Amino acid sequence: MKIINLGIVAHVDAGKTTLTEQLLFQSGATRSAGSVDQGTARTDFMKVERERGISVRASAAALDWNGVRLNLIDTPGHVDFAAEVERSLRILDGAVLVISSVEGLQPQTELLWEALAQTATPCILFLNKADRAGSASGPLLEQLRKRLGRPPLLFTELSGEESRACTVRARSLSEPDFFTEAAEFAAGEDDAFLERYLSGAEIPPQELSGLLGELISKGRILPVLTGSAAQGVGVRELLDLAAAYLTPAKNRTDDQLSALVYKITHDKTMGRIAHVRLFGGAIRSRDGVTLQPSGETGKVTQVRRYSGGRYTDIGEVRAGDVAALCGLSAARIYDVIGLSENLADVRLSAPLFRVQAIPAAPEELYPLSGALAELSAEDPQLDVQFDPDAREIDVSVTGKIQLEVLTALIQERYGLSAAFSTPTVIYKETPAGPGNGFDAYTMPKPCWAVVSLDIEPLPRGAGFQYSAHVPNDKLFYRYQNHIEIAVKRALKQGLFNWEVVDLRVTLADGEHHTVHTHPMDFFLATPIAFMKGLQNCGSTLLEPMQLSRIIVPEEYSGRVIGDLVEMRGSYDAPVIQDGSFSVEALLPVSASMDYGIRLAAQTSGRGLISTRFAGYQACPPDLGQPARRHGVNPLDRDRWILTMRSAMQG
Repeated sequence: MKIINLGIVAHVDAGKTTLTEQLLFQSGATRSAGSVDQGTARTDFMKVERERGISVRASAAALDWNGVRLNLIDTPGHVDFAAEVERSLRILDGAVLVISSVEGLQPQTELLWEALAQTATPCILFLNKADRAGSASGPLLEQLRKRLGRPPLLFTELSGEESRACTVRARSLSEPDFFTEAAEFAAGEDDAFLERYLSGAEIPPQELSGLLGELISKGRILPVLTGSAAQGVGVRELLDLAAAYLTPAKNRTDDQLSALVYKITHDKTMGRIAHVRLFGGAIRSRDGVTLQPSGETGKVTQVRRYSGGRYTDIGEVRAGDVAALCGLSAARIYDVIGLSENLADVRLSAPLFRVQAIPAAPEELYPLSGALAELSAEDPQLDVQFDPDAREIDVSVTGKIQLEVLTALIQERYGLSAAFSTPTVIYKETPAGPGNGFDAYTMPKPCWAVVSLDIEPLPRGAGFQYSAHVPNDKLFYRYQNHIEIAVKRALKQGLFNWEVVDLRVTLADGEHHTVHTHPMDFFLATPIAFMKGLQNCGSTLLEPMQLSRIIVPEEYSGRVIGDLVEMRGSYDAPVIQDGSFSVEALLPVSASMDYGIRLAAQTSGRGLISTRFAGYQACPPDLGQPARRHGVNPLDRDRWILTMRSAMQG
């Protein structure tokens, strides 16, 4: 059976969970369609999701249609939970991008489109809410043609728009008009077909259908359907198109085992559960597996197929399918089992704020720390840091909604009440220039670790690069591996105690001693060398930026421009049309975090603002804030050595 892993993605409130419910119902996978408003949606099974009417975690559900299994991955729409979408994109064969034909293109819609293009994920557009007043699928199609950079091919014909009685009809290649339109689309993407088409050769509809499927699966043709998920209109047409035209392109061509952990959940009985996509081979109950890059091993005690919060024990999962593996207590998100696949990475979000978690009572500090550590395994961006000496728990969050959901999750799952401090902006830092860091840890014996690191800055957004140029006879490769691990750990806190980014570190020189070197010596010496190097380079503080689109009545244009200047923003030429003023601006998060509230007050609720994360830029020297350091600073060399030796001996 052909298996397609199909993501359902959208801007918040576009109707993707309602669409998922209708797909399950109309395929016969469920007896009725669940409701987001009534809290009965199967893929929104967590209590916090049902109470708030939003998706918080990506959720899987399977259906069969026309001999094809579709594994639906319903993803959150709210930008605070975009990391769930990031992880899901790696395992998809295709995606349905749901767009409200009432609200039109929104910032998160465009961000999702860019992510789908970046990961080469074939996409089907579903223009939803055709039954609602204000639905304008025609103008939306024109907007899509202009903004998405790819001409959409409409596969359905809509009647009765803006009415609960709206209907759609699938366009058929047996119809001359649609055949001609589809053939022209295909001819524009395939030279061989173009020659045949221009020659006037007879082209059977089956041949054109096969070529359309190939081009859609390669992302070169963008199919569009219209409908209303709430009314169940256009859903069967979507099932037909996905089953007929999408292909499982990400599978390996051989039988070698290859799987990716894309999600972690926890079960009260089974503990940590690793949700995987298999690209090759098979995994069965009682199989022993090795997780990379950690090298941890484990035995699979159960293989589950989930449908929302419910599961069945399937015993085995094969290439192309998704499943949940029990028994792998060391599994982490993005771990690989077997061969690694070359999958495109994409960032849709980043935690912009840091908060301190405060237990309701002092004796709940350690239980709260444990609860947050477990939740951090499910969402690594939380980056929970617990300092037992200071009795403080720090957590990274993307926004206010995530913080509210986190509070509810802690109460729901663990029975703990937690408060959170006022959010502070997360800064980063990067080397201001090139430099070298050196340390020789040779006393007191027994010890011997000499490390020399060259450090240089990289362009913004380049990340971290590492290389080594020391021969094994001078410094054993196993010790060089220790140095690389230690450098990556040292990046967590730089001179300003923020994460160090956009740099290249090269192991330029080093040595060990065949008698005196302890295996852990390089874990002690490397952070000292790194911090000395960063001190020699100098460190530039970076602040997070967001791209904001602001729309207000024209009379408020002067106020908005003044606000942008005050917030240190840069902006493109504004557009004034039909009494409306719109502008796109790049704004520092620290200066604009409450601007949405201010704008609403200034315009009596008539102003609109939408934002998306736009990376980091250098922060003016007098405006950035250093973070509090966790643990001992390696630049306090004597204290660092004493602390590390005590830990090594303990």
